[in-house]
Amino acid sequence: MTVYFIGAGPGDPELITVKGQRLIRSCPMIIYAGSLVPLAVLDGHNAEQVINSAELHLQQIVELMAEADAKGQDVARVHSGDPSLYGAIGEQIRCLRERGITYQIIPGVTATAACAALLGAELTLPNISQTLILTRYADKSPMPAGEELADLARHQATLAVHLGVQHLGRIVTELLPYYGADCPTAVVHRASWPDQDWVLGTLADIEAKTQAKGFRRTALILVGRVLGADSFGESALYRAGHAHLYRPG
Repeated sequence: MTVYFIGAGPGDPELITVKGQRLIRSCPMIIYAGSLVPLAVLDGHNAEQVINSAELHLQQIVELMAEADAKGQDVARVHSGDPSLYGAIGEQIRCLRERGITYQIIPGVTATAACAALLGAELTLPNISQTLILTRYADKSPMPAGEELADLARHQATLAVHLGVQHLGRIVTELLPYYGADCPTAVVHRASWPDQDWVLGTLADIEAKTQAKGFRRTALILVGRVLGADSFGESALYRAGHAHLYRPG
C-alpha cells in the first residue's frame, strides 16, 4: 500500500501528468484538496471513496490514510500545483513515517509555470535574470530569518510571490527600493482555470490595476525585468559557432 501525493497542476485538468492521472484512476481511495483542485481532475476514477480534504483537519486525513493502509489500499492524495510547494505535505509525511506507511510524491505543474505560459514569458533570460525566487508574503506565519521580502529583493532576481495579493500595497512598498518603480509586474488570477485573468503593469501602477480587476485571492504576483523584455542576450546553447557534444564545431 502506498500514499501517492499527486500534483494536480494549476487547474487545467489536462496539465496533470500522465502518471498522476493514471494513479487517480486506479487508487481505491482519493483524498483531494477540494478548494483548489477541480473535480474534472478526478474524471475517470474508479475509487471506492472520494473525500474532500478541505473539510478535514490533519489528524482526520492521516486516519483515513491509515484505514486504507490497514486494508492494503493505495491512496491518491491530490494537491494543487506541485505538492512540494506550499502543499502542506511535510506534516502529513511526518505522520506517515511515524506509522510506517509508505508514500511517494508525484510532481505537478506549478502555478508559477502556468503564469509564465499565460504571459508568454521566459522567467530566466540571459543578461537579465538567471534566478527565480519563489516565496510567499509573511502575514500570520512569519518568515524564517533572512527570508523577509526585502532580503530576497536585494538579488533583483525574477520573483514569484504566493499568497500575497491581499497585501499587494505592502509588497510594492518593500520591493520598490530594489526593483524600481518601472519594473514590470504581473498579477495572475487562477492561471489555467476557465476564469483565468491577469493584469500586467509596473510596480508603480500594479496595485491600482489589480484593484480595478477585483483580485483578492488565488492570485500569483510576478516581478522582474524578464516580463515583456525584448533586449537580452542569446543563450550559448543555440548560438551559431558554439560547439557542444551534440553539435561539434
